[in-house]
Amino acid sequence: MTIAHLNRVATAVPDHDVHRAFERFVAARLEGRREAALFRRLAGRSGIAHRFSSFEPVANPDRFVADREGFYVPGSFPPTSRRMARYAEVAPALAVQAIKGLETDLSAITHLVLASCTGFMAPGLDQIIVRKLGLDPGVERTVVGYMGCYAAVNALRLAHHILRSTPSARVLVVTIELCTLHFQDTEDLEKLLSMLLFGDGCAAALVSADAAGLALDDFLSIALPETADAITWNIGDTGFEMHLSGAVPRHIQRAMLAASAESAAGAGLLRGRAAADYPLYAVHAGGRAILDAVENGLGLADGLLDWSRGVLNDFGNMSSATLMFVLQRILGQAPAGDGLAMAFGPGLACETFRFRKL
Repeated sequence: MTIAHLNRVATAVPDHDVHRAFERFVAARLEGRREAALFRRLAGRSGIAHRFSSFEPVANPDRFVADREGFYVPGSFPPTSRRMARYAEVAPALAVQAIKGLETDLSAITHLVLASCTGFMAPGLDQIIVRKLGLDPGVERTVVGYMGCYAAVNALRLAHHILRSTPSARVLVVTIELCTLHFQDTEDLEKLLSMLLFGDGCAAALVSADAAGLALDDFLSIALPETADAITWNIGDTGFEMHLSGAVPRHIQRAMLAASAESAAGAGLLRGRAAADYPLYAVHAGGRAILDAVENGLGLADGLLDWSRGVLNDFGNMSSATLMFVLQRILGQAPAGDGLAMAFGPGLACETFRFRKL
């Protein structure tokens, strides 16, 4: 049977680091309220130093940190239609930048799999990519839409199945998210802490039967019971509205503890092995608390999640693109060995696969 290999990954982010600007913005909005001290404490423990956006932050005299274009103005944040127009303006160039970073023969691409949950447009971004990069107009296109943070696993799973049916295929996988398009005009602390996590980013990957990079295998989806409302992503009149329950890390840690017990019985997320049997872990960097939950739930040794923690520090949570940033670092820096990848998202569900770094 043909084995799909993640041969290479290239990434791109917009020009502007907005993380500290956002912290200043929230501090100004919460000034004089007891939530201000709690926000500062939790922000300091976020494990994030940088997040990127196409919006350039500007510190106004009233201490509200707005963007230079005036996209976000207090009291009149833009409607969803304007945000989607911005997605159509920004996403194609960012995707092209990442794809060109692959430095591969794009004329040989036979399939394009695109994952995104932060924007909609038609003709689709997949069609625009084909046209802008001069890909074969007959390339087979599939969009993995609105699945959230674990969509990268679903996109790679689709590439895996394509290679099993067409061993000569060369699949271009693109994950792109413009999370900062969905900033909400709110003083609700839980929502502000959710927005503190998210940044923009794009990853492009080449998946083929060429035996180089990461050999992909054994995809597995796990639904966590009684967690349907823990993560939601609803389309509102002023963008897409994220709800990220504070209980998510607890749900994940419980699932990891259960995975260890199931593995002892020869099944489950760990596929019948001990957590320590995997020297490489690629875990979606959804937030520090989520990474801590995985680490504590599986009893992982210190350092096994450094790839994920490094991406979180440098870029924040970029939804579906995040796991690909982690895999890029493993491709470039990790020694050969077996690995386990996982990402969490709406459902609450965990999407996983095993890989081997060659």
